[in-house]
Amino acid sequence: MENSPLTSSPVFIDAASVARHLPWPELLQALHGAFAATDLSTPTRAHHHMEGMGGTSTPVLLSMPAWSPRLGVGVKLVTVYPDNASLNLPSIHGLYVLMDGASGRPQAVLDAGELTARRTAAASALASRFLSRPDSATLLMVGTGRLSQYLPLAHAQVRPIKRVLVWGRSPAKAQESAQALQAQGVNAVPVTGLQEACAEADIISCATLSKTSLLHGDWLRPGTHVDLVGAFTPQMREADDEVFKRAASVWCDTTAGALAEAGDLIQSLASGALEPERIKGDLLRLCQAGQPVPRHDADITVFKSVGAALEDLAAARLCLEHLSRDSIFSPT
Repeated sequence: MENSPLTSSPVFIDAASVARHLPWPELLQALHGAFAATDLSTPTRAHHHMEGMGGTSTPVLLSMPAWSPRLGVGVKLVTVYPDNASLNLPSIHGLYVLMDGASGRPQAVLDAGELTARRTAAASALASRFLSRPDSATLLMVGTGRLSQYLPLAHAQVRPIKRVLVWGRSPAKAQESAQALQAQGVNAVPVTGLQEACAEADIISCATLSKTSLLHGDWLRPGTHVDLVGAFTPQMREADDEVFKRAASVWCDTTAGALAEAGDLIQSLASGALEPERIKGDLLRLCQAGQPVPRHDADITVFKSVGAALEDLAAARLCLEHLSRDSIFSPT
């Protein structure tokens, strides 16, 4: 097969193929194994500000490497060009390069946008498996961007989600997002009142670029699980101090990454609303324990993610394995 991932030439895996070869159950299992493993190395991501490139705003080049003897070597390369809207282009572009661990041979180049969206949603669902109430049936999706199409589907893999409420600053975009979920078989409805929607939700998943709090702790009903996916810089924020004051426990994807980058945690720690000892741990601890955390039905739990390079590596390896298997068994 030409350009087969089984040959020495690296294969390019486009967004549609990444989606097709990362089914939710297997992706959740792969992330669980990666977080529980002890053989992964994930250096701090590198940020390069590219002066003189792009338009009036300085673009950024991000490099996120990870490696392990079991999964190989991978690096995600992402460019952020803030002025691309004037060119009718997305501001973020990226590729993921996957290499063999024994030889360093490049094996695949994957579309990073689809890879990142799916592994991000899967990480939130993985945390929910350990933290949310097992009977959680209503999910509130705060945000109408790309991840609004992934997070409800991922959460539905681990909890009996029967209804998804979609809220966004733009009611029109909330309507579009809900309709797109409906097309995928999800019982999704747009809502205009965020406070009222919080009173109905068992799980609240936030994926926005907000710099001010959208979610207020006073709005949460007892037993809610809060999944915070946006606010990936210290200056951004999705949840106010009261969310963290009411939380029985707070968890993150990686402790080091969250404490360095997650605006929600950094600002609540600085104000004193969140005491350091109430940050109970991260996905490594949850996955190694392998059991839901003890909780009362009325407990509010919070999970904060900022993204981890090991998620990309585990997802990329799974994608290539599925593609290789399909290539072997496909008729020639």
